[in-house]
Amino acid sequence: MKEAKRLDRREFTLAAAMAILSGVAITVSGCGSDASPSPAAPTPSGGDKTGSISANHGHAATVTSAQLTAAGGITLAIQGTASHPHTVTLAASEITSIASNQRVSKESSNDSGHSHTVTFN
Repeated sequence: MKEAKRLDRREFTLAAAMAILSGVAITVSGCGSDASPSPAAPTPSGGDKTGSISANHGHAATVTSAQLTAAGGITLAIQGTASHPHTVTLAASEITSIASNQRVSKESSNDSGHSHTVTFN
């Protein structure tokens, strides 16, 4: 029977890197107990929602997953890469609608002589 070769840290790291680059999965076993698996990390419920902005020239409107979960009213700053700011105010009921994938359209503040319509979903 062939004797198993023990790898030092450097050889293991090199072998692991080569395996990753070749698409092979590496499983490390022998640490901890299989009797009580650790709990899974919580998964976000829906993720962030990005709005579509009319006549856009660099603005960005995103309601974060945390804001959707909190379901309270918010005011978004939507300046993005534009040279001027705008804000969009969303009521708690509108946040709930956005979280439920229902269409919500709101007019932004009027800054620099114009406004935009921001539509979610």
